Amino acid sequence: MEAVLITLIPVLGILFASIKQINQYERGIKFQLGKFKGLMDPGWNLVIPVFQGYRKVDVRVKAVDVPDQKAITQDNISVHVNAVIYYKISDAKKAILEVEDYYYAVSQLAQTTMRNIVGEVSLHELLGGREKLAEKIREVVDKATDPWGIKVDAVELKDVILPEEMERVIAKQAEAEREKRAVIIKAEGEVIAADNMAKAAKILSGASGALHLRTLQTLNDLSSDQSNTIVFAIPLEILKGFGKILGNNRSGGIDT
Repeated sequence: MEAVLITLIPVLGILFASIKQINQYERGIKFQLGKFKGLMDPGWNLVIPVFQGYRKVDVRVKAVDVPDQKAITQDNISVHVNAVIYYKISDAKKAILEVEDYYYAVSQLAQTTMRNIVGEVSLHELLGGREKLAEKIREVVDKATDPWGIKVDAVELKDVILPEEMERVIAKQAEAEREKRAVIIKAEGEVIAADNMAKAAKILSGASGALHLRTLQTLNDLSSDQSNTIVFAIPLEILKGFGKILGNNRSGGIDT
């Protein structure tokens, strides 16, 4: 009995040591005597000590921060650009067998690609077309990492840092653009106002007495504030009209 227990305990110890757990978000790569044996699915897997080994690969989406990269745009402006790249392992076997450190390799490839692509565009295209630029970087990195079993989901440009001198130049340009739009809007308003005034003058001149009524209405509006002294010009036609009215009244008074 003791001999059985002495034999059974080491066997059970080896058996328990051979059980390896692979989580749902992982895949296992099994090696036997240094050679690729196969993939290990999530759950408990048997790995014989000494003869076999394994490596775990996380297949969840990873976010890699691409640090600030100094680049020169197509129009010779120095900028600092940083980004973040999202990718995941699509083939665990390739990620282990084809590249030594896929995390480091993806980071270095993203940095180089970002510098190269920023150098192919102007500053205006860089600032105004970030989404298009990020998509171009994603396509290049995704194509280059296909042999490594890596799928690049997205690339986002986080920030574009300009020299202080260039920031001042851009601020002046933006201010000039705003002034330009203000002048244009004001001129358009004056054109509309002049057109409406011309239409109003045409209507007033076409109706007899309309201009006189409009003058009296304006005087009535101004007379509401008695603290002001109003000096206005009266057309000669109105004075002549008043003179005729006064003359008729006088002649009528004499006749009576």
